[in-house]
Amino acid sequence: MDIRLNEEQTMIRDTVRDIARDRIAPRAAEIDRSGEFPWDVVDLFRKHDLFALPFPPEYGGLSGSALTLNVAIEEVAKVCATSALILAVQALAGYPLMIAGTDEQKARLLPDLASGAKLGAYALTEPGAGSDPAGMQTSAERHGDEYVITGSKIWITAGGVADTITVFAKTDPNERAKGVSAFVLEDAQHLKGFTANTIHGKLGIRGSNTAELQFDEVVVPAANRLGEEGEGFRIAMKVLDRSRPGVAAQALGIAQGALDYAVGYAKERQQFGKAIAEFQGIQFMVADMEAQTAAARAMVYWASQLIDDKSPDVGHFAAIAKLLAADTAMKVTTDAVQILGGYGYVNEYPVERMMRDAKITQIYEGTSQIQRVVIARDLLRDS
Repeated sequence: MDIRLNEEQTMIRDTVRDIARDRIAPRAAEIDRSGEFPWDVVDLFRKHDLFALPFPPEYGGLSGSALTLNVAIEEVAKVCATSALILAVQALAGYPLMIAGTDEQKARLLPDLASGAKLGAYALTEPGAGSDPAGMQTSAERHGDEYVITGSKIWITAGGVADTITVFAKTDPNERAKGVSAFVLEDAQHLKGFTANTIHGKLGIRGSNTAELQFDEVVVPAANRLGEEGEGFRIAMKVLDRSRPGVAAQALGIAQGALDYAVGYAKERQQFGKAIAEFQGIQFMVADMEAQTAAARAMVYWASQLIDDKSPDVGHFAAIAKLLAADTAMKVTTDAVQILGGYGYVNEYPVERMMRDAKITQIYEGTSQIQRVVIARDLLRDS
């Protein structure tokens, strides 16, 4: 495993790091406190062409490299998990089109996602179908050159602000996975029968828009179906193989941000006449935090590189990367709060927010338990 960033990737990382520290970090606490979607961060990403990172140049993108994208997500997540998620979800919204879109669909829809002129979302999860997406109940009935979608989705990141939403629905209610198809909704917020209700009261990523979507006979042209009928589940799983390292990169950034802050605090905080960094108990804690974060980074970068290499092993290592990085984020942020003691428990210091933000990385894009199922299944199948 030998992953070295090339000159372009290093330059992008350094640029995003500066933007994150100078422009986003000062906003992070207020974004968390208010719970309002940070449109100023969206404008910042547009201005610096960061939305272009996941997309290939022929559609207005900058690289199309998963490794380049995830390095950028990591840098933003070091200071603000909500802002990093905006970038990750824009990529998530583009993946179904990049994987299964026709040339016409790509040319029509991807440039606006790459520029950030339109925000995107990915609508798979339902109230009764989270870890079991094949059990979804949302339906899509064909009527001539159109489909009529009826049902609901929940926990859809950016669902209330997105213009372009990929929706998965059953075209054959008698089938499970083989009955699922994928559709792209354009100008979603203005479609007749479409309603997005923002979910409030979240533990973390409070500035991210999370919505419950209702489809009351929403009409979508047949030309906006991705792939053939019944191919939606396969598309959804391929998308998750590509998007999971992005969530892992978010978790990695959260962990690194908490570690950096805890180390700085330990050097300054005085107890018993000396900095607490001089006590072996603290030294062992930060050593473990560093080792766990470094291991997570190696796996996240490796899984990302496998995506760029179009490796058949992507799904397996994407699951490992997400599992390792998410669990690392939760452990490292909890330890960072412990190092700060009472100060770590109040929102005047960022590690409290980071610990709350870390938890979601163990849940969305497939829970840590689902990642273990994927990893074990692959191992046992191979044997």
